[in-house]
Amino acid sequence: SSLPPWEWPADAGQLLLSALETDTREDPDRLLAVELAGSTTVMNDDLAQALLAIVRDPGETETIRGRAAISLGPTLEELDTNGFDDPEELLVSEGVAQAIRDGLREVYLDAGVPKDVRRRALEASVRAEEGWHPAAVRAAYDSGDDEWKLTAVFCMCYVAGFDREIVEALESNDPAVRYHAVRAAGNWAVEAAWPRIRALVSAEKIDKPLLLAAIEAVAGIRPRE
Repeated sequence: SSLPPWEWPADAGQLLLSALETDTREDPDRLLAVELAGSTTVMNDDLAQALLAIVRDPGETETIRGRAAISLGPTLEELDTNGFDDPEELLVSEGVAQAIRDGLREVYLDAGVPKDVRRRALEASVRAEEGWHPAAVRAAYDSGDDEWKLTAVFCMCYVAGFDREIVEALESNDPAVRYHAVRAAGNWAVEAAWPRIRALVSAEKIDKPLLLAAIEAVAGIRPRE
């Protein structure tokens, strides 16, 4: 797992698929395989369908179901960016891509699914924005649940229309909420966030990930500065 994806062996995808399809559900190596299978270097229809099957399987642990959902996110984002015009460059077929979108939405909407799995399904699905996402993000943000609020602010980096909430989240006491709010502010060039972003960049004591996010946000909001 220490090798970068571009140095993986030619049969890496098949090895990962075999690991995903085993019944050793508590095996930490299988969880690692779920994480690695999300790489766009190896993604294909079989891996995507295996990951989606794990997400939807109530017999799997919450941890591995959530991780499988997140592993589908990069594929959705790349397909959303590049489209389906070049079949030879596609990570997965258009039919499988639609199955991923539909499957993640179904998992999110199912109140009987554990909360963390539903959260991860929403976080993965917004990597390719659809019409149902704004209402879902709004519901998560207004839920009064801190974990759902964190999910909502993460999603705001991908779903437009939440400038007021992003500015509000910049003042959160939760470092993770603040970090994702900074990323969202930069991505959508939220001018109202500028004073807070400027303060973060010039702060004497700040965590490195938050500082890097703030620097990127500066480039997004006021690139001339």
